[in-house]
Amino acid sequence: MLELIKQPWHWSVAGLFIGLTVPLLLILGNKSFGLSANLRHICAACIPANIPFFKYDWKKEAWNLFYIVGVIIGGFIAAHYLHDPEQVKVAPTLVADLASHGIDDYSELVPTQIFNWDNLLTLKGLFFFVVGGFLVGFGTRYAGGCTSGHAISGLSNLQWPSLVATICFMVGGFISANLIVPFLLNL
Repeated sequence: MLELIKQPWHWSVAGLFIGLTVPLLLILGNKSFGLSANLRHICAACIPANIPFFKYDWKKEAWNLFYIVGVIIGGFIAAHYLHDPEQVKVAPTLVADLASHGIDDYSELVPTQIFNWDNLLTLKGLFFFVVGGFLVGFGTRYAGGCTSGHAISGLSNLQWPSLVATICFMVGGFISANLIVPFLLNL
């Protein structure tokens, strides 16, 4: 069984499970799904401030907190016990493109030449980690949810704002991958 779990699976398996998530949530009486809402739930549970944004019954959304804990535990198990660097496959065109920027180490799940502690205190690291993290957090709050919430839950509920947000996420991702990241890699 462990060998079966360690093998790369076809993308459609994950797609099937993601696709079944929304009908399951609707059957259980929940219409929203996303990871970014958990930060609000955690703040509402832990911060006894008198802030109206955090004054709601967060316990009704406790299932979402269990979900994110499961994501963290599952990610830890996968990275430390199921990870086989030989099976990380990167498209040959991407390998060639990244090699032109000096990135050629694929021994981990992310390129260690970008994502390492030494890089954190450089100009490149400042943009990748600090500015990038701020923009993700700000964008998630400004859009009223994250990519998973809008693209999975919002679109399946035929919400117009989720369609607009998902289109903007895709355009932003295209601009970032093709213009911003290559520029930052050359810093």
